[in-house]
Amino acid sequence: MTVLCVLQARVSSSRLPGKVLMPLASEPMLARQIERIQRANRLDALTVATSDQPSDDSIAELCAGLGVECFRGDLEDVLDRFYRAAAPSRPDHVVRLTGDCPLTDPALLDALVDLHTSGGYDYSSNVHPRTYPDGLDAEIFTFGLLERAWREATSQAERSHVTPWMHESAAGIRQGSLQDGQDRGNLRWTVDYPQDYEFVRRVFEALYVRDPAFGTDDVHDLLRSHPEIAAINAHLATY
Repeated sequence: MTVLCVLQARVSSSRLPGKVLMPLASEPMLARQIERIQRANRLDALTVATSDQPSDDSIAELCAGLGVECFRGDLEDVLDRFYRAAAPSRPDHVVRLTGDCPLTDPALLDALVDLHTSGGYDYSSNVHPRTYPDGLDAEIFTFGLLERAWREATSQAERSHVTPWMHESAAGIRQGSLQDGQDRGNLRWTVDYPQDYEFVRRVFEALYVRDPAFGTDDVHDLLRSHPEIAAINAHLATY
């Protein structure tokens, strides 16, 4: 059984352009997220899926420097880009992550892979329903389901967000849900706005030097002891 992680990333974010290359603990945010993903034990390979536009040359260069596979495809049809990133290796299962989540937790990724494979599911996530902080989002699905979505999804939303067709329109699929032991779905740990970036920058500043492998509970403990960090982006909505 093979599990491929595909990490979507692009420079041309509408709300915070270039965010994936902004520094966290002296390295680009995307590099820090890749570092965290590579600590997961249940992933066999990692590919960054970016666009074929010149604006994303810097992402391809970063991946080359890190020795990470990078696939370049259509900017707008993200489902096509995602599928083509996975198709050459045809893995059994594909994990989907996005490059605005530098606090991705490798232990959570391992737990999601275990739940999905042991349950024999077609699609699994930790966001339906959301009990983990916004910013720890992860999805996993069979390559066969990804191929079906690539062939059958037609709407702009389905093509630009990759998985809506899978968990909303595909008939008869088996769906798994990984849920947190405590409901932390109201917490916002993703990066869409300047306040989000300042939030994760402060988290890395506080935790990374002491323990580069810090996890979800370490972040939560930090926020409870330093509410001023939690307040930086607390006014922004979670999704």
